[in-house]
Amino acid sequence: MRRAGDIRRESDRRERDQPLTVHHLNQLLLACSLVLLVAVAAVRISSRSGLPSLLVYLGIGIAMGQDGFAHIHFGNAELTQVMGYAALVVILAEGGLGTKWKDIRPTLPAATSLALVGVAVSVGVTAAGAHYLCGLSWRHALIIGAVVSSTDAAAVFSVLRRIPLPARVTGILEAESGFNDAPVVILVVAFSTAGPVEHWYTLVLEIFAELAVGAAIGLAVGWLGAWGLRHVALPASGLYPIAVMAIAVSAYAAGALAHGSGFLAVYLASMILGNAKLPHWPATRGFAEGLGWIAQIGMFVLLGLLVTPHELGDDVLPALLIGLVLTMVARPLSVVVSLTPFRMPWREQTLLSWAGLRGAVPIILATIPMVNGVDATHRIFNIVFVLVVVYTLVQGPTLPSLARTLRLGEGTEASDLGIESAPLERLRGHLLSVAIPEGSRMHGVEVGELRLPAGSAVTLVVREGRSFVPLPATVLRRGDELLVVATDQVRDAAERRLRAVGQGGKLAGWLGMTGNGHGHGTPRR
Repeated sequence: MRRAGDIRRESDRRERDQPLTVHHLNQLLLACSLVLLVAVAAVRISSRSGLPSLLVYLGIGIAMGQDGFAHIHFGNAELTQVMGYAALVVILAEGGLGTKWKDIRPTLPAATSLALVGVAVSVGVTAAGAHYLCGLSWRHALIIGAVVSSTDAAAVFSVLRRIPLPARVTGILEAESGFNDAPVVILVVAFSTAGPVEHWYTLVLEIFAELAVGAAIGLAVGWLGAWGLRHVALPASGLYPIAVMAIAVSAYAAGALAHGSGFLAVYLASMILGNAKLPHWPATRGFAEGLGWIAQIGMFVLLGLLVTPHELGDDVLPALLIGLVLTMVARPLSVVVSLTPFRMPWREQTLLSWAGLRGAVPIILATIPMVNGVDATHRIFNIVFVLVVVYTLVQGPTLPSLARTLRLGEGTEASDLGIESAPLERLRGHLLSVAIPEGSRMHGVEVGELRLPAGSAVTLVVREGRSFVPLPATVLRRGDELLVVATDQVRDAAERRLRAVGQGGKLAGWLGMTGNGHGHGTPRR
């Protein structure tokens, strides 16, 4: 007689082989839409509690898994890895689009050091702790050390948006989370392949080669894409967000196919696009942010489905010990070694040590040894999963309190203007839509005092729902929206002048403030 297990496996095979019908599609759409609605509602809970939303999404996946109410059996690590990579591309693109070049440019050397030297220190210290404290083999210890040494872009971006930190600290964290995925992926793949790494210097050379190729492709694709979108007027505003995301994803694909770092390529390309003053930018930013949320939700729910909660018990203690070494020793040491040469104050180093948030990226990277057939991979995955969940619960909610205790992020700066550009191709001009936010020093400035370059003019002001044509003596107020028409030749100069007045007020020109991206009120050199 056939055993029950054979019958069940045959039934599962027949069910997998069935074609997708409209009925199945309806069920899938209903399930996915309900998950998205629950996840969206959960964002409000997580934002009030201070918890990163990833924990809520992981909880949704676990609740739907084989130990949850839905009893969904899912164990496809290869599919999870592929979908996780795709989601990470979107998340890095969205993060790069929202990264301001003027904020991270001064921090690039420090962030690069933290993403390279800091990762090396973190991997070594964490692996040593996993080997000597938990008895793991050196191969497993190195894999875990590499996996958990990457900060998560989604977790970092979501937390930084809610905490007013100094521009230097924010710039380092954003750039680090965008840069360190590349070397970590290379290390995890190297440690997960059959056989030991013969020569350490070959691995280092491989890392630098992949980073160089990825950086070159990302910069090239980003520059070409920005140049094309600024000089070609598309027939519909909704095409701009699609084009921007397509360019970003193509940077990843080109970088990966050229044996470079696709993750670094997509981040750099997106950062160039995000700082290129593209047409219909608010619509593009909103579209990218929505895709980023969908990627996060889908990625975390899928990871929650992959984990088996009743198998985690034996791995909780090793995860706590390794996480303690990572959080209290490896991360602070990597920050000190990487940033001391830049003479960074100890308060900022302390915050950076605690702000190395982990998230879905380490859990996704933990599927690499599973796909490569490394022995005891389920234990590695379980340790990484528990470590990420526990220490995210500790670090995420306490980060704002630590920032306040260290008296970081208490300063106020002039709010930058929100400027959207729509090209008028036939008229060879641009229509700039300018929103004056709270804190802008353009409040109280007369239209004539803007001193816009010849070839540009304020044609309309929208105030409290009422539109009127301004006079030179019209005083601008917070909350106003301006429509500025500028010719092709003076478009950039007009925007620089508007930003300068927004940062320095009517005396911006006399004070040497240019609004050219050198910071708030930075004198011309």
